[in-house]
Amino acid sequence: MTDPLSDVITLLRPRTVFSKGISGAGAWGVRYSDFGQPSFCAVLEGSCLLAVDGQEALTLEAGDFVLLPATPGFTLSGFAPVTPRFIDPKEEPAPTEDVRHGRQDGAPDVRLLGGYFVFDSPDAALLVSLLPALIHIRGAARLSLLVQLVADEAHDQRPGRELVLTRLVDVLLVEALRSTAGRHSSPGLLRGLADARIALAMQHMHGDLARSWTVAQLAKEVALSRSAFFDRFTRTVGLPPMEYLLAWRMAVAKDLLRDQDVALAEVAGRVGYGSASTFSTAFSRHVGVPPGKYARGN
Repeated sequence: MTDPLSDVITLLRPRTVFSKGISGAGAWGVRYSDFGQPSFCAVLEGSCLLAVDGQEALTLEAGDFVLLPATPGFTLSGFAPVTPRFIDPKEEPAPTEDVRHGRQDGAPDVRLLGGYFVFDSPDAALLVSLLPALIHIRGAARLSLLVQLVADEAHDQRPGRELVLTRLVDVLLVEALRSTAGRHSSPGLLRGLADARIALAMQHMHGDLARSWTVAQLAKEVALSRSAFFDRFTRTVGLPPMEYLLAWRMAVAKDLLRDQDVALAEVAGRVGYGSASTFSTAFSRHVGVPPGKYARGN
């Protein structure tokens, strides 16, 4: 059966990786403004503090992994009181070498591998909204290994570099997201996939997007009453089932219109509409422009 997590990551289209080594010693701190793109880091040794806007501050330790799917403002620092140095990643050029904060000589108190990439999907904001704002995993040996592989590949200029980096980031995202999935996640995709019945409903939606699903049909597929299913899906995923289905249909339709030479009627049929005109009306209402104009603009 279709895997919704793989579907979402495939449609996000992660690409273009930048990574670097980061270390700090003594009294140090840096404050990054809102970046918007996904970023990650793995702690290789030592410890430090991470304070992400809107989240509780964290002590990061060796073996920890952090992923910020949309990277709001954050502060990274040692444990000594200090006024952090402000950095705007949208304005300052990316460093070409590893970065050392605080005391420049002697052994560092912490060493990290950090980096960022971009999502090439026009629906990145919608899809990212289904993910946790902050993913923090302890004892993430597999993720640390993947981050090291990403760093090694990013620093080299070997043939096939871009393809390898794209595949590594795909794997990094899948591993990070499935490592944090659970009933205690915030409402969204991961919490939905941790609920066996809601996950089954999502698999049906993703696996048969052309079918004219109703709430009653989906509820029957997962052996729940209509009202129980509607309430449970909405509470778990953060969207009512038909809103989730519509958003996913439009995301897939955008992808088809953007990258493939597919007739409008075929796009309509593949995302569950009986005619090109019905699809065009729904697409225009949801996206703000007709599908033909969207395709030409992308």
